[in-house]
Amino acid sequence: MAQQAAGPQPRPGAAEAPAFISPRAPRPAGPRHAYGALDLGTNNCRLLIARPSDGPDGQGGFTVIDAFSRIVRLGEGLAASGRISDVAIGRALDALHVCADKLRRRHVTLARSVATEACRRAANGRDFIERVHRETGIALEIIPPGEEARLAVLGCHKLLEPGDGPALIFDIGGGSTELVLIDAEADGVPRIKSWWSAPWGVVSLSESEAAGLGTAEDRLAAYARMKARVIHAFSRFAKQLPARERSIRLLGTSGTVTTLASVHLALPSYDRSRVDGLVVPSEAMRAISTTLSGMSIPERAALPCIGQERADLVVAGCAILEAILDIWPAERLGVADRGIREGILRSLMARDGFVI
Repeated sequence: MAQQAAGPQPRPGAAEAPAFISPRAPRPAGPRHAYGALDLGTNNCRLLIARPSDGPDGQGGFTVIDAFSRIVRLGEGLAASGRISDVAIGRALDALHVCADKLRRRHVTLARSVATEACRRAANGRDFIERVHRETGIALEIIPPGEEARLAVLGCHKLLEPGDGPALIFDIGGGSTELVLIDAEADGVPRIKSWWSAPWGVVSLSESEAAGLGTAEDRLAAYARMKARVIHAFSRFAKQLPARERSIRLLGTSGTVTTLASVHLALPSYDRSRVDGLVVPSEAMRAISTTLSGMSIPERAALPCIGQERADLVVAGCAILEAILDIWPAERLGVADRGIREGILRSLMARDGFVI
């Protein structure tokens, strides 16, 4: 498997034990066992708590018993200062205290908690991780880009459209974007042929341009510059992609693709049941991206499913998505409202012998 990664690697000494309970500690067996998965990204803090269950087709799966998601913008200002700010740390700690309380109340006996690009890049990333452990009991593990890509694939690959052609799965994060080229499945899990981590996500790319200011022409010019930055970051990986075929498949997991899918469906409010697993014509997503990139922040904030929290970040996500469509011009885009957390849960449950 070829592995390439752009951007810094995780710092030595990052916490490796899952939260609360060591993976080597005795723990109860059986379907009532509760597992936790926490993903602290550059923009969001997300938690899932689940138990193994039998699916309707006789295959294993899991039932979510609790969940939490909050935008914390951990990486806000990181590109300029090289550090996680005190304000961002405060927002993240508030969210992580909620997660810790949920893990305790749900009697979770095994959890894995991961941190990604913001903590990889920040000079004070390790200090932040240690403070989180002291104050909440959550032992965050700073994972490298390759592990981030693997977990995302494990969490969402079941939503890929059927087919024999090559497939690209991507995860647009707050501080980085992971691209994963996969091949035929073995034992139900696709084989990763190569992956790439580019140091542009919706937070870091948004901070590179004042994309919501000026005239519509100014905003479109800023959008073009953002897209060019991402295309440049993808260039080495793009050269290694196979010859383009009509049967190529594309699946995206991130707030960007779920938000754009909601706009495509004209939903009055976000509805996961209608978005997760949706397949959208790529040209429709391009058209939405072009429209949003010319709008001001208040105009975007007025749109259902975008709102104030995403209005200043969604255009950067659009630029990344269009750059991906340029290097992998699939006719259709699969949309997944699942990813790293689901990948963590599947790997933890599989390790305990459950068919997931």
